[in-house]
Amino acid sequence: MNTLTKVPVTIITGFLGSGKTTLIQHLITNANGKKLAVLVNEFGSEGVDGEILKSCAEISCPAENIVELANGCICCTVADDFIPAMEQLLSRRVRPDHILIETSGLALPKPLLKAFDWPQIRSRITVDGVIALADTEAVAAGRFAPDPAAVEAQRSADQNLDHETPLSEVFEDQIACADIVLLTKADLAGAEGLEAARAAIAAETPRRAPMLPVVNGAVDTRVILGLEAAAEDDLAARPSHHDGEEEHEHDDFASIVIELPEVADVDALVESIRRLAREHNVLRAKGYIAVAGKPMRLLLQSVGERVGHQFDVPWGTRPRRSKLVVIGERDDIDEAAIKAGLGI
Repeated sequence: MNTLTKVPVTIITGFLGSGKTTLIQHLITNANGKKLAVLVNEFGSEGVDGEILKSCAEISCPAENIVELANGCICCTVADDFIPAMEQLLSRRVRPDHILIETSGLALPKPLLKAFDWPQIRSRITVDGVIALADTEAVAAGRFAPDPAAVEAQRSADQNLDHETPLSEVFEDQIACADIVLLTKADLAGAEGLEAARAAIAAETPRRAPMLPVVNGAVDTRVILGLEAAAEDDLAARPSHHDGEEEHEHDDFASIVIELPEVADVDALVESIRRLAREHNVLRAKGYIAVAGKPMRLLLQSVGERVGHQFDVPWGTRPRRSKLVVIGERDDIDEAAIKAGLGI
């Protein structure tokens, strides 16, 4: 690649559990000869997605090209984390052909787009496109907010309350910034749910963007890479609830890391996580679990009451540590109650 050519960057954004990591896994294994690099951002001090991606690294995207930022939201740590990480990737002996950025589920994409104007990187990279993922089943049911009915009741009771909930603002900002919207887990929603999700997203989109149904992250790489959107030069067409603000905070959300003993009954653990989602408004849980008598580690991920799990790789020489990262709204996250709910 000519060293004067800007490296294209695709920003992959989406609400908690929408399938961003699954999509990137698919892109890595279907790179069509491109040399990829990945920047993974997690909300909270410890991440899981980076390790998931490194476990499927291959020639198109070796493990050293996968960089994880776990010190907080990428759009809030631009100077300290994002810029140095991008410089690190651009200084590789073999420069990547394309960089994928997986934002945290709570990130607002527009502040990140503004970071591409920083002097250290603006002449070297360009935003090829912003891809927003939306969980079809959840959106069709109106669950991008934690409890839409309760929010609406509160709004109706208080005439002075005229702002959106934090979760819906995050969702709307991600959709408004997108060049393409991927409707993930479309198979779980069915045809009727898919159309309901399309309608819900169209109602929130200030400009028309293609919406594509996706199952298990499988989408033709040519559809979402090579858009040449130069999104960093197109900010005015991507409105945000936070336009005019210098920065935004994530004080509405909190994450905690829970250490667990070896688990004997996976079904019981799954039911405990579902109960925590109902009773303590846990939005997301993910991590690796050591299951008694099993040489493979169990990857567990939940979105609300929907819990998925699978054995991924042998523990090998890794310590058999069970660890869950739990994310929720700050007022609902009670570490003692969550530990009690998990039987710790």
